[in-house]
Amino acid sequence: MTPEGEALLRQGAAELGLNVEAQLPAFAALLELLVEANTRVNLTALKTEPDIVLKHFVDSLSCLRGGHLDGADQVIDLGTGAGFPALPLAIMQPQTTFTPLDSVRKKIDFVRATAASLKLDNVKAQVGRAETLGRDDAHRESYDRVVCRAVAALPILAELGLPLLKPGGRLVAQKGPISEAELQAGRQAAAEVGGRVTVVDAFTLPVLGDARTLIVIEKTGPTPEKYPRREGVPNQQPLFWSAR
Repeated sequence: MTPEGEALLRQGAAELGLNVEAQLPAFAALLELLVEANTRVNLTALKTEPDIVLKHFVDSLSCLRGGHLDGADQVIDLGTGAGFPALPLAIMQPQTTFTPLDSVRKKIDFVRATAASLKLDNVKAQVGRAETLGRDDAHRESYDRVVCRAVAALPILAELGLPLLKPGGRLVAQKGPISEAELQAGRQAAAEVGGRVTVVDAFTLPVLGDARTLIVIEKTGPTPEKYPRREGVPNQQPLFWSAR
């Protein structure tokens, strides 16, 4: 990572109330591994150092706003792609175990290899789909937090994420600007699957100023056995949400 990249990461993290000085070598190594792997496998559309630092690293760290991951032992990252937000969060929170989940094996292969290279023993990447894990006794109601970054509409995230949460756990969804219609549908879907929206935190991404929204859904009761529905259905027929 260049001095300019380090400065961007320091600034972006500082605007989120974080100090990344001790973690700079790990982030530099992650950048190098991502750029090199992306020449062989299509992992991310972001190519330049500033874009990766701000739109992958700093954006991932915005999950830490508000302390919503504090005290979590087990966190699952739905639709992690090339490991975001899981890898930056794992660098910052070595005491927490992160399970990056994605259905694309080549992406999980990269996440596993990168975690091993960075000696991130707290990363346990897995190939699969949230619909399947949500019905698996080894994963259902096993996580303290679910994180997801720009994966799907809020009602879909509620159905996919809440079955994986322990009672009292929280889903932390990173989104861009969110419409009132999507938010209302998300509230209804959360109630249907055993939760409630507790936080809607609109902010701007450090340095770039892009609009972001951090939404937290707390699991307040059991998820009915019929959720999540079978693979593909939550995306095709989102609860309470018909916008396209």
